[in-house]
Amino acid sequence: MASARDANNGAGTKWCHLHDMVIQRRQTHLRDFMQANRRILIVDDDNALRESLVEQLKRDGEFDVVECETATMALDAVRRERFDAMLLDVGLPDMDGRDLCRQFRRDAINVPIVMLTAADSEGDTVEGLDAGANDYVTKPFRLNVLLARLRAHMRQSEHRDDAVFSIGPYAFQPGAKLMTDPARRKKVRLTEKETAILRYLYHAGDRAIGRSTLLGEVWGYNAGVTTHTLETHVYRLRQKIERDPANAEILVTEPGGYRLNP
Repeated sequence: MASARDANNGAGTKWCHLHDMVIQRRQTHLRDFMQANRRILIVDDDNALRESLVEQLKRDGEFDVVECETATMALDAVRRERFDAMLLDVGLPDMDGRDLCRQFRRDAINVPIVMLTAADSEGDTVEGLDAGANDYVTKPFRLNVLLARLRAHMRQSEHRDDAVFSIGPYAFQPGAKLMTDPARRKKVRLTEKETAILRYLYHAGDRAIGRSTLLGEVWGYNAGVTTHTLETHVYRLRQKIERDPANAEILVTEPGGYRLNP
């Protein structure tokens, strides 16, 4: 009887330990996810409106925001940083915002672009959408409605099969599990897990993501999967995409986790 009771107690202790591990991973995942803010570019020469948009976007800690007053500043910003979405005014001082949108699309910048304008005719809307914008919002607008539409476009963009993201010299196509480097005419085929790792790190921006968070995102809360599994996948991924895998420049190691360089 004692041995059976001890076995049951041991099983119960093991289950409790497993439950604690799952809870700990979920808490770590949630903390890192909340830190992995999406990056928004606002291009508008109306200082009052721009400041109001920045305040609203930053209020809940969901977004990081870069603001520009001119098309020239915006073009410079997208060369230096990557963004998850853009709010783009039509009436910029140095360029029509629709022409700027066309330029972004020609440069293979495929993130959602929401145009802001005081013109509300059907022709203006059609012209803005034809320029490559995902949406066309007329001023004045309700900020909560604008943000809801922005979030909806971002969700759709992230799950499109034909979505393309820039990572280092590569164009990353998660739907095709493919990375291409046009300059070197190089194609890299990815596994499902490698694709999921890169996708999550990409959306984390310039923040390091903890190993336990990546494990939870890519493999689920499976106690049989350890950090060694993740490290093995990262090692193989570096062999595919880094010029010098021993000195990674794209998928870099940070204290406690990993980060992508843009």
